[in-house]
Amino acid sequence: MDFALSGDQEALRDLARKILVNTCTPAFVRETTTSPSGTSLTLWKALAKAGLVGIHLPESVGGGGYGWMEAAIVLSEIGRIAAPLPALAIMALAAPALIDHPTMLDGVSSGDTIITAAVHEATGSPWEPAATVVDGRLSGTKVCVPHGTLATRFVVTAADGLYVVEASAPGVTVERQATTSGVPDALVHFDRTEATRVGGSDAVHALLRRGQSAACVMIASSCEAVLTMTSEYVRGRTQFDRPIASFQAVSQRAGDAYIDTEAIRLTAWQAAWLLDSGRPCDKELLTAKFWAAEGGWRVVHAAQHLHGGVGVDRDYPLLQHFLNHKQLELQIGSATPSLLRLGKLLADSPI
Repeated sequence: MDFALSGDQEALRDLARKILVNTCTPAFVRETTTSPSGTSLTLWKALAKAGLVGIHLPESVGGGGYGWMEAAIVLSEIGRIAAPLPALAIMALAAPALIDHPTMLDGVSSGDTIITAAVHEATGSPWEPAATVVDGRLSGTKVCVPHGTLATRFVVTAADGLYVVEASAPGVTVERQATTSGVPDALVHFDRTEATRVGGSDAVHALLRRGQSAACVMIASSCEAVLTMTSEYVRGRTQFDRPIASFQAVSQRAGDAYIDTEAIRLTAWQAAWLLDSGRPCDKELLTAKFWAAEGGWRVVHAAQHLHGGVGVDRDYPLLQHFLNHKQLELQIGSATPSLLRLGKLLADSPI
C-alpha cells in the first residue's frame, strides 16, 4: 500500500509551507499569541487567498472541491510551524459540517467569516453530548470552544444531533478562557437559544472524527519539527569539548523520540487516508489519537529535557510547540479516554 503524496498534493504541501514559513517566525508567533485574540487573521486571509482555507469545500462556496487528505495536508503544515490560526476549528470541525447548508458558509473560504464548533462538555465525553434542544431552542454549556471569542457562528453538538447557533442570538454568552498555547478558547453558555438542526448523531460523529484526525496530523508534523530542532541542537551543543549528541543517554532519548514520532506519523496518516476514502476508521483514529497524545507527550518532553533551559526560552520555537501539544492532546479525547474507547470497540467487535 502506497501512502506517498501525489504530485498535486506535494505542490499543495509546498505552497502551504512556503506561505507559513515566510510569515511565521518565532517573533511573529510570540507577538500574535500575546495579542488579545491570540490569532493572526491576516495570515489566515493570506492562506484563504491562496485557496487553502476552503481546499476541501465545494467550489460553489468558493472552495477547492478536494477531499479530506488535502485539508489534512494544509493542517499538517500549520501544525509544523505552530501557526496561531483557527484552522482546526474551521477546516476540521465547523465548515465540513455545513456543506449541505451553503448559505452558512458565506465568507468562510475567503477567510472573512470565522465559525467554530462547540463539542466539549464541562464533564463527560464529547461523544455523549449533554446539550438539549426543546422546541428548536438549545440549552447547555460548552467549554474549550476553539476561537470561540472570534466566531460569528457555532456548530453545536447536542444529545439528539448537530445544530447551528448564531453568536449574536439571544441567550448566547461567550467568556474568554485562557489556554496553554496563548490562543484563547471560549466558555459558551446557551440559554434556550434559537438553533437550526443540520444533522443527527451521524453528523456529530463525523465532526468528531475529523477533529480527531486533524489533531493527529497536526501533532505528527509538530513532533517532526521538534525532533529536527532537537537533533540540530544536540549536534551543535558541546560539553567537555564534545557534542552532547555523542553522549549515550542523549542519543538514547533522541532515538526514543524518533520512534514515537514515526508511530505518530504513520498512525495519523493511515487514519486520515481511511477517513478520506470513506472507509471504517474508528479504531484507527483512536489508535492515532492515543499515539498523538501519549507519544507526542514523550516527544515534546524529551525535547525540553535535551534542550535544557533553552527549551523554555520564549524566543525559541520549541516552547510554542510544547504548549500547542498540550492543547491538541486534549482535543476530542486525550490518551486514556481514547484508549478506553478503543478497548470497548475491540471488545464489542465480532471475532
